[in-house]
Amino acid sequence: MAEDTQATVLSGKKVAQDVHNKLKQDVEDLKREFKNFAPGLAIVQVGGREDSNVYIRMKVKAAEEIGIKAQHIKFPRTITQSQLVQEVKKLNSDHTIHGIIVQMPLDSDTNIDSDLVLDTVSPDKDVDGLTTASAGRLSHGMLKGGFLPCTPNGCMELIRRSGAKIQGATAVVLGRSKIVGTPMAELLKWHHATVTTCHSRTADLPAVTKTADILVVGIGRPEFVKQSWIKPGAVVIDCGINSIPDETKKSGSRLVGDVAYEEASKATSVITPVPGGVGPMTVAMLMQNTVISAQNAATQMRASRWNISYLPLDILDKVPSDIEVARAQTPKDVAELAEEIGLLNSEVDLYGKKKAKVSLAVLQRLSYQKDGKYVVVAGMTPTPLGEGKSTTTIGLVQALGAHLKNNVFACVRQPSQGPTFGIKGGAAGGGYSQVIPMDEFNLHLTGDIHAITAANNLLAAQIDARMFHESTQSDQALYSRLVPEVKGIRQFSKIQINRLKKLGILETDPNKLTDEEISKFVRLNIDPSTISWQRVMDTNDRFLRKITIGQSPTEKGHTRECQFDITVASEIMAILALTTSLEDMRERLGNMVVASDTSGNPVTAEDLGASGALTVLMKDAIRPNLMQTLEGTPVFVHAGPFANIAHGNSSILADKIALKLVGENGFVVTEAGFGADIGMEKFFNIKCRYSGLVPNVVVLVATVRALKMHGGGPAVTPGVPLPAEYTSENLGLVEGGFSNLKKQIENGGIFGIPVVVAINSFLTDTEAELNLVKKLSVDAGAVDAVICNHWAKGGAGAVQLAEAVVAASDKPSDFKFLYRLTLPIEEKIRIIAQKIYGADDIEIKPEAQEQINRFRKQGFNDLPICMAKTHLSLTSDPSKKGAPTGFTIPVRDVRASVGAGFLYPLVGTESGQVPRPPSLVRGLHWLRRLVPK
Repeated sequence: MAEDTQATVLSGKKVAQDVHNKLKQDVEDLKREFKNFAPGLAIVQVGGREDSNVYIRMKVKAAEEIGIKAQHIKFPRTITQSQLVQEVKKLNSDHTIHGIIVQMPLDSDTNIDSDLVLDTVSPDKDVDGLTTASAGRLSHGMLKGGFLPCTPNGCMELIRRSGAKIQGATAVVLGRSKIVGTPMAELLKWHHATVTTCHSRTADLPAVTKTADILVVGIGRPEFVKQSWIKPGAVVIDCGINSIPDETKKSGSRLVGDVAYEEASKATSVITPVPGGVGPMTVAMLMQNTVISAQNAATQMRASRWNISYLPLDILDKVPSDIEVARAQTPKDVAELAEEIGLLNSEVDLYGKKKAKVSLAVLQRLSYQKDGKYVVVAGMTPTPLGEGKSTTTIGLVQALGAHLKNNVFACVRQPSQGPTFGIKGGAAGGGYSQVIPMDEFNLHLTGDIHAITAANNLLAAQIDARMFHESTQSDQALYSRLVPEVKGIRQFSKIQINRLKKLGILETDPNKLTDEEISKFVRLNIDPSTISWQRVMDTNDRFLRKITIGQSPTEKGHTRECQFDITVASEIMAILALTTSLEDMRERLGNMVVASDTSGNPVTAEDLGASGALTVLMKDAIRPNLMQTLEGTPVFVHAGPFANIAHGNSSILADKIALKLVGENGFVVTEAGFGADIGMEKFFNIKCRYSGLVPNVVVLVATVRALKMHGGGPAVTPGVPLPAEYTSENLGLVEGGFSNLKKQIENGGIFGIPVVVAINSFLTDTEAELNLVKKLSVDAGAVDAVICNHWAKGGAGAVQLAEAVVAASDKPSDFKFLYRLTLPIEEKIRIIAQKIYGADDIEIKPEAQEQINRFRKQGFNDLPICMAKTHLSLTSDPSKKGAPTGFTIPVRDVRASVGAGFLYPLVGTESGQVPRPPSLVRGLHWLRRLVPK
């Protein structure tokens, strides 16, 4: 090349603009697909060096032009290394941040290891490409799947745009910094150039550089490389930027590169200017990496089929005990399971290796995701032994997942310690369809029930303490306790401001309230005879069903009779199951009515000032618990409200998170407690009403045993061998008892949802009996009826059921609620009794009517109804089987769970809130099953 030939100037500005235009379109495509979604970039700075500020402003401007949300997070020079590392970890956990830059150098007064801070950045957010992990990938030629350093990558783009052939070319890189020189040499090497890296100790440097077809310079020395050092026709990429004096400039200086541009451009074919060459490309590549990271995050939001490893079952012909089956299986680590189903590390808090809490932030991250199919498992009216709803739920999800390869989640209730050590036993499923580890599932799990116990009893203590103080102190003394002076200043808290508003007091200065207003503010005037809030514990202890409190001399004679309920009967448990967010839970806890005052007005937890403290105690319990089935499919275990005085379903939050995780083509299977007339009715009318979710399929569990009981068979008693009628073929009893199952099938149809009958088979059932149930079910309106043996075969025994559920989920449904909330309370109760139970009418006792009138006056008419009725019959009499007609449902009382959001009529005879006390023999037997020999 002749020395007077001028080189082509390769403008980084123009190339960068091309890159920006494409990125802008990519961001618009993301926003179009995911409403309100935008790539997020966090730029972390320590101190305030002006040169760093210039670079940061440049990056923020470029980000905003493209549509990236850039945050400049500036920390003081006094920040410590550990504090800075924690702040970077927070950004790693923030799903709205897709790229993290730590601006160098760190202008700190403390000793900070910059490499340590850089390596704290998560590899999937290292858009600068400067962590050790990124460098390691590059050194091994792993150019895909991670992020390349921005300046070297920008240089490569410029070289490609120059038209130079890289493969086989001789390339020289002058400089070996971690940011430019070293990664630049690696990139050229992996693009098949022959590369020499030069540095300050390279002998005869001009001779080496003159061999280069491609010369990249980044040493920080102004105009160091001369024309004579450059091979004629070479491509020169100048990464340097240096300030030198220039009296002709207003600033007194100008920027130059590491190459003597004016003379070098006469020898090169292509050269980059300074400024306007590599600098804009560095920013462009940074933006490109950020958008790529956001696109990767978007890919995760488009839930596809999980890459999940299922656990094989070693099935024995003779099924061992539940605990033996559970312990024969080795569960996956829950961290592995969480990764398989698309949860981020920041969304999972491990409780050991086999269970974890899952963050509610998943809902926000996957808010763009369409929900999966929603399946509820209910049952016919059961025998006292239960008909296997939990086992069917787990067997079904094992079949849908491990055998049909669908994304699927089971959502089940957490069992109470009371029934676990009592007549009922555990609730993890059974046989080869279980949640594991079974012992951890049935016992403490992650402490949610203990949190409810603590919150419930804190409120109970607050009630009695408040009544004690009001009865022993003057208004002014109470006021000084409730609104104390702190350093001479008295202020109302936010919760106290809310109480003032409720009382109609407009003044918010504590020093300006009148004596009358102070008296109204400090006195709740609770009527002890109306207190409905009881203490709880998670044990069946019959001697705590009625107690006297306040017998210590310090309580000055303020005694009263009360009782303990079991923890899962607490309204806080029902709230946990029905809440939709932490804010919603805070409001519901505040709305809980604990008593009435002497004027008949409701007294709430908010009036007592306890709702904030209750929320703090429940802040971890609100997060669902992740476990797994025997075959390695995911399970959410969350909440465990009673199915009589509460709605008997697992949490709305668990269902919502699971529906997002499985994606549009996946399935979430949840279980409704007791028979379909109770659990399913409440699932539809209460849970679905508050969640806004629409179910796709009802799976109705039936057994030959239960049908025979409803057909006139002898009584079934736990712990007593089954009579011969249940162990030998009797088609007459089966057909006679089908009236009950038929009514439950009709109940599913009332809500407009397709019903699939799951016939849970036992060893004593005959083929003729099972086939009869199948035929009668389809004739009665079920879209399908399937014989299952998942207890003995695991998921393989429920494959046909799973196929029927998949087919039913594609059928149209016409979901509708049973009643309008605005109807009178009496009419809503009547509709449930007549349409779901088959009653002629209801009979409301005078005490119940008095309560209804009170609730209507207090503004609670429009709450849904939660019938507290026996689960052993469609009537209020547990001895009446089948599908009786011509009966009346007696309503002896009506109570309110205002925070949870329902009224619960008490039907029939006394139905307390503590389950049957445990059989000592049964409880100890179950405990022995958990303890290895």
